[in-house]
Amino acid sequence: MATELLPGEKVSTYDVAKVLDIDYYAVFSDVSGEDREVWSRAREIGERLAPRMREAWERAEYPLEVLPELGAAGLYADGIDHPAIPRLSPLAAGLVNMEMSRHDGSLGTILAVQGGLALRTLALFGSEAQQERWLGLLQTGEVLGSFALTEPDHGSDSTSLETVARRDGDGWVLRGAKKWIGNGASGGITFVWARVDDEGDPDHGAVRCFLVEQDAPGYAADVIAGKVALRAIHQAHIRLDDVRVPADAVLPGAHSFKDATTVLFATRSGVAWSALGHATACFEAALSYATQREQFGRPLARFQMVQERLTQMLAQLTSMQLFLRRLADLEAAGGMRATQASLAKYHCTRTARDVARTARDMLGGNGILLENVVMQHLADIEAIHTYEGTESVQALLLGRDLTGMSAFV
Repeated sequence: MATELLPGEKVSTYDVAKVLDIDYYAVFSDVSGEDREVWSRAREIGERLAPRMREAWERAEYPLEVLPELGAAGLYADGIDHPAIPRLSPLAAGLVNMEMSRHDGSLGTILAVQGGLALRTLALFGSEAQQERWLGLLQTGEVLGSFALTEPDHGSDSTSLETVARRDGDGWVLRGAKKWIGNGASGGITFVWARVDDEGDPDHGAVRCFLVEQDAPGYAADVIAGKVALRAIHQAHIRLDDVRVPADAVLPGAHSFKDATTVLFATRSGVAWSALGHATACFEAALSYATQREQFGRPLARFQMVQERLTQMLAQLTSMQLFLRRLADLEAAGGMRATQASLAKYHCTRTARDVARTARDMLGGNGILLENVVMQHLADIEAIHTYEGTESVQALLLGRDLTGMSAFV
């Protein structure tokens, strides 16, 4: 039964979550064929799962049941080049990342962790036997995968990681700690990056990757509590207390920290696409709200200041779209450089923050309500602005490329 509106309550709720497809320069108007099909599939799934994810976000719960749904739709492929994984073009992979984050940032991060990091690591560096056992399970979401590089004391300086791997008979023993590891407490598998500490090993001092089943003795993982961003996916603080793994747990294709950065480089552009998804949701929410909300006897959209802010956000959104379409074209042609992905991440997460803050301000007090979506996106953007390389790290990578001089210490 409808509730009668009382005086002073002309509108009780606002429809701000609908997709408006704002593409002012028609940047994506020519997307067709398989790229269009997977984009549409991602949108349908994102729209269907968004209400469930918003509830989970509010309760800080991780709805694990969505993992197989995303896998069944083939969304973990993330442009990974492997004969057992359906090929997504760089543009299609980007649009999937954008669409998931437009609907929910935790969904976007689930894709980034399960597909972009875990599945990609196995596809790039795993043995034939490792891939035969785990590749299909990760791809379908039946088993959750995690990528354990960051440590409690080593984030931006992850090259200094202290987790060690020592030979012990016919196996290895891992000892150390990892932090902020998505899916690290899920009961699945973890790809642990550790430094070889064995003078008799040809890789002594080098960083290698080990496939660790999370039920292994000595593996302990606690879900990190108190997050105010990406609350519908869990990150873990992991302790590896003399975890013994067999000799065949090491990934034969990974022999250095550079191999870890190969994975991060491949996912960095995906983070930029996620930022575009967040910014799109915030701009479209602000535009919808401006046409529905009335003050001083007329819609907000009729005020000059509001129109100027909408124009500012449109310019920012369009710049991100142009950045990323060009980046996808470069990657498809085999010409994308690592620093170009860094620039995209640097620009897009910074710009998404600005768009989200402006949108939140435009919604006034209603902007802090989760039902109006902007505040959740604003919080989630703070997480993607940091992971896969902070703003400062991206700036130093670009500065070194521009000047030929390294400012890293």
